[in-house]
Amino acid sequence: MGYPQALLDALRREPGAVAFEHGPRRVTRGEVLELVGRLTAGLRAAGVRPGDGVGLATAVTPEGWAAQLAVQTLGCRAVGVRAGLPPEHLQAVLDGVAAVVVDEASESTRLRAATSATMLRIGPELLAAYEEPVPQGTPGELGWVVFTSGSTGVPKGVAFDFGALAALGVEHRGQPETELAEEYRRFLLFGTLTSAVMVMHLQACLLAGGTVVIPEALPDFPWILPRLDVTAALVTVPRLYRILDVLREENVDLSGLRMLTVAGSPVEPRLLAEAFDRIGPALRQGYGQTETGKLTVLSAADVIAYPPALASVGLPCEGVEVQIRDAAGTVLPAGASGEVFVRTSTAFAGYWRDPAQTSAVRSAGWVRTQDVGQLDERGFLHLTGRSRDVVIVNAVIHYTGPIERALASHEDVDQAYVVAAPDERTGEAAHAFVVAAPGRAPDPDRLRATVAAELGEAAVPATFTVIGEVPVTAAGKPDKTALLALR
Repeated sequence: MGYPQALLDALRREPGAVAFEHGPRRVTRGEVLELVGRLTAGLRAAGVRPGDGVGLATAVTPEGWAAQLAVQTLGCRAVGVRAGLPPEHLQAVLDGVAAVVVDEASESTRLRAATSATMLRIGPELLAAYEEPVPQGTPGELGWVVFTSGSTGVPKGVAFDFGALAALGVEHRGQPETELAEEYRRFLLFGTLTSAVMVMHLQACLLAGGTVVIPEALPDFPWILPRLDVTAALVTVPRLYRILDVLREENVDLSGLRMLTVAGSPVEPRLLAEAFDRIGPALRQGYGQTETGKLTVLSAADVIAYPPALASVGLPCEGVEVQIRDAAGTVLPAGASGEVFVRTSTAFAGYWRDPAQTSAVRSAGWVRTQDVGQLDERGFLHLTGRSRDVVIVNAVIHYTGPIERALASHEDVDQAYVVAAPDERTGEAAHAFVVAAPGRAPDPDRLRATVAAELGEAAVPATFTVIGEVPVTAAGKPDKTALLALR
C-alpha cells in the first residue's frame, strides 16, 4: 500500500468526525479528504507532475496539511518552507522546485525574490475541480524533504522516499490501538508544518481516529492543555522547564493529559524526576532525529520499574535497532561508550543533493547519529554527548553534554548550557550559561569546582553567565548563537 494511502483510508472511515479544530472552525474528515482531492486536481491542472519538487509555504492550517498530502499523492517531492528564512537559506530550500503552494500568511514577496517557480495560492482557482486521490509515488522515489534550521550554515535537506514515509509514524512499544486512540483523542498542533516530528504526531493522531487541535495564538503552556482539553502534545526541553516553573507556583489541572512528549535533547535527570512527579504518567521523553524518526522512549513506568533508567533516554521503539560502536566501527558491549548507530525502516534516503554527507552518515542500512552514548544491561540508551557538540581547547576535545550535566547537578542550578566559541589563546573556549534554581544564586567559583571535580580542570568553562531563561530558536531548541551574545 503506497503512501499516503493509509491516511486517505483513515479520512474515509469516519467522514463526519472532526479531523481539525482550528479556533472556532471544525473541519471533518470528509471535508479534509475533499480538500486533498481538490488540491490534487488543482496541482495537476497547474502542470505539476510526478517527481516534481513542490514547496509548501503555508501556515499551520487544515488546508496547509491537505496541500502536503495532495503533493505526495501526486508522487511529488514535498518541500517544507519555514517562515522567516534569510534570503540565502530560502534560495537553498527552494532550489529545484517547480511550484510553491502559498496561502494568505505566506511571505509572497520574499518567495518570488528567491525562486522563479510558479506560485499556487490555495483558493477558489486551485480548488475548483476534484479528483479521487490515488497515490502515485513508488517506494524508491523521494516524497518529502525536510530542511534543518541552518543554525550551523546552509540548511541540510533530509530526504525521505515513499517507502520510508509509509513506515514513518510515532513508534510505540506494544501499545494497543485503544490506548493510542485515547492518547491521541485531541493532539495539539502548533509551530510549523516544516517540523518532521510535529507532522508525524499529527498523522499519528488522524490514524488513531483523533482530532488535531490548532490554537488561535501561540500556546500558553501549561494552561492551554486543560483549556482546550488536549490529551497529547509535543514540547521541547526549554518549554518543559517553563512548564515546571509554573507548576512549582500554581496548581494546573493536567489530569486529562494522556501523552506529553518532550524531545529535542535529553532532560537533566533531576528535573526529569520532578517533571514525572508534577505531570504524572502522561509525561515521556523521546529521543530521535529528523533523519530517523523516533528512536527511543522513556516513561514514568520505566523509571518506577528500574530507577537507573532516569538518566537514560529510554528503550528502543519497535523496529529500531541500536548499536554502540567505537571509532573503528567495532560494536561495543553493554556499558561501553561510543557513537550511537541505528537501523530503522523510517530512516531517510539521504541528504538532498549532498552524496558526500549522505555516505558519511548512512552505511549498509545503518544511520550514524553522531551522538555519543552507551546501552546498559537492560537495553536503556544513555546519551553522554554529541560528536558534533564539542569544544576543542588546546587541541583537546571536550563534549559539552557532560559539562552541562555536571553544572545541572549543582543545587544552585536549574538548567545549564555550554557553547563553544573561538578563542585567540586556546583555539576554542567553553562558555557556560545557567538558569538559577528557585531562590538560589549560583556562584561561579562553586560551579568551577563542581565541573573540575567531575571532569577535571581542563573541562572547566572559561566564563559563567547567569540568565533568566534560555533563548530558543524558531524550532524551540536552545539558541546557542543568542546565548553567546549574552556574555
